[in-house]
Amino acid sequence: MQLSFFTVRTRLWLGLLAVLVLALACWLWWSAQRSERHLRQEPLACALPVVASDAPHPGMVWVPAGTLALGDTVYTEESPVRQVPVAGFWLDRTEVTNDEFAAFVKASAYLTVAERAVDVAAHPELPPAMRLPGAVVFVSPTSLSGQGSPTQWWRYVAGADWRHPGGPGTSISGRGAFPVVNVTIEDAQAYARWKGRTLPSEAQWEWAARGAKNQALPDHEQPAQANTWQGLFPVANSADDGFVGLAPVGCFAPNAVGLFDMIGNAWELTRDAYTPSHAVLVDQTPSDPPPSSARPAGAGPVGQHVIKGGSFLCAPNYCMRYRAGARQAQDDDLAVSHLGFRTALVAPGP
Repeated sequence: MQLSFFTVRTRLWLGLLAVLVLALACWLWWSAQRSERHLRQEPLACALPVVASDAPHPGMVWVPAGTLALGDTVYTEESPVRQVPVAGFWLDRTEVTNDEFAAFVKASAYLTVAERAVDVAAHPELPPAMRLPGAVVFVSPTSLSGQGSPTQWWRYVAGADWRHPGGPGTSISGRGAFPVVNVTIEDAQAYARWKGRTLPSEAQWEWAARGAKNQALPDHEQPAQANTWQGLFPVANSADDGFVGLAPVGCFAPNAVGLFDMIGNAWELTRDAYTPSHAVLVDQTPSDPPPSSARPAGAGPVGQHVIKGGSFLCAPNYCMRYRAGARQAQDDDLAVSHLGFRTALVAPGP
């Protein structure tokens, strides 16, 4: 029987599609294997500059005063750009590490939010499995379906916390120099109070990330000196920057004032309640979370705070928040495997 031209063309296209699907599957498998090999070879610590014995605040960097052009124009929540004065302050030169947070927990017997049962009154809609203590963990998928919902690479994992970043069976053993993650605003504020410090405000954080320079930096391109995602997010990371996932602190060059990893690696909490734009600036008191009455409309029953800097998951095809002016909302009671923090101190300069 003679086949029509339409039938032949359809079969050719179907055959080509099958070949492409097979090639994509092979590429994804190869990428996953490459990432696994790369992870086994990555360093567990990077050398940091030696701190002078007479340093006034060891491990912190002085950020001089100035006026900041706060914000950016890539995403709606970054605008409008506002001129904001910033007084001089001290800021941790790196993200708080697992070793540093462990010292706090040992001294205070503190229990993080991710280690406690979920507040069911605040989240009555959650299924039983998501009411258990845990955190949201990134898991790179081997394939995507539909419109690429984030639920395909983010999973709530019972038992995930700062000691077990990926859930039960994972640990921070040998990873003391990595940023502590799976922490919330409450956890970060508790650590900061223990140190006699605060979390930075959004303006302080952004001013520091810009190297204490007012002009907008040409930072819309993916940075070379930062731990971000190279390749097609979320299925393939070529790790051209040296890391597939989270990196130890201080593995990339510092910025103009000597701060490491302000962009990429782990998102960082600030003390500011989240608002959907810079039309209204909200700088919380240094030591206390906002009362429920101060939460912006639509922020949710548990409130949200501003996080800055992007993480190792930001890529040109997804997120693009590897910029000083980028910002995002973070639920106050949700611990995530790519979120950490650093502390600030208002004290006389050097």
